[in-house]
Amino acid sequence: MALNIELLERSFTQVTPNSADFTNHFYTTLFADYPEVQPLFANTPMKAQGEKLFQSLVLVINNLRQPDVLGNALRGLGTKHIQYGVLPQHYPMVGSSLLKSFEAILGTSWTPEVQQAWTEAYGAVAQLMLEGADYLSESLNLPKQ
Repeated sequence: MALNIELLERSFTQVTPNSADFTNHFYTTLFADYPEVQPLFANTPMKAQGEKLFQSLVLVINNLRQPDVLGNALRGLGTKHIQYGVLPQHYPMVGSSLLKSFEAILGTSWTPEVQQAWTEAYGAVAQLMLEGADYLSESLNLPKQ
């Protein structure tokens, strides 16, 4: 699947000035819709966490035209998220909350085309992170290949 890079970049530039609002909306939505994930953030300074989330989105957008760099970074991020207790079933929850946050911040700019672009992009991001997490090897204590 080819991502709509131009549309992702253009829509993200509209979100960037509102990064704090975006991350606040994201975590409010995530915890309201999926309260079972809240314990994962029990000892997390949420302002810093929001900044990390937004920097991860910046990393994705800045490297859409460098798939090897982006793939390696996202697989590494997936590996790191195992330490935080993130499980495969959490990825759709995050995706849903991200899309709702983009919709809220973009307002009338959240068109069906933008929604499709971000849905596809998150699917690709989640797939790469899950590859990096390699839950099967982790659960069986197998070496990663």
